[in-house]
This record gives sequence, C-alpha cells and structure tokens, in this order.
Amino acid sequence: MNNSSPKKAKAKNDWHPADVVAALHKAGWTITALGKAHGLSSGQTLSKALSQSYPVAEKRIADALGIHPMEIWPSRYFENGDVKPRGFRAIQFNRITLSVNGKDQAGNSHEAA
Repeated sequence: MNNSSPKKAKAKNDWHPADVVAALHKAGWTITALGKAHGLSSGQTLSKALSQSYPVAEKRIADALGIHPMEIWPSRYFENGDVKPRGFRAIQFNRITLSVNGKDQAGNSHEAA
C-alpha cells in the first residue's frame, strides 16, 4: 500500500536567532561590535531584529554576512525582496488585497455613493 501524497513545497523558515549570532561570529562580528560600527550605543537595537521585524537592523546584519535579509528572514519579505507590512499597515494591506469585487469579506461595499 502506497501512502504517498503530493509533497508540499517546503516553506523556507527564518534562521534561528542563535544561527544568526553564530554566522556573525564566523564573519568576525558580535551584535555589539556591529551596532557600534553603525554608530549605535549598544547592540540591543540590532538584537531586536532577531525576534521581531526591524528592517534597518535586518539590513545591517545581512550586510555584515554578505547576503540579503530575505535569506535570513524569509517570512518577513515578499518573493521580490520587498519588506512585508507589519502592525496596523499589515491589517490595512491584507484588507485591501483580500477584498473581492469592491466588497470586503463582510459584504460591505467600498464603492463611492
């Protein structure tokens, strides 16, 4: 009996924060040293990117590794490399992209009266 089912395309996962730190160490950086190199008083600002979307810090970390931030955090970027909206803008973005034929999912019309 063959229990094979169609394989789903594997979604790329974000790197684990420890993997990002290890890659920085291999490249000769620490979070603190990288932050200071960018004129920050500590590495705490850059370390925020390890746990939440922070495009400026993500770019600085990825540049230190010589790659695009999308390779480290694919869930935070669209396929074309643009940053996905977050917070309230993400709610607005999803509402606009999910609306169908001028009506939202609740059936409310968005047409001008």
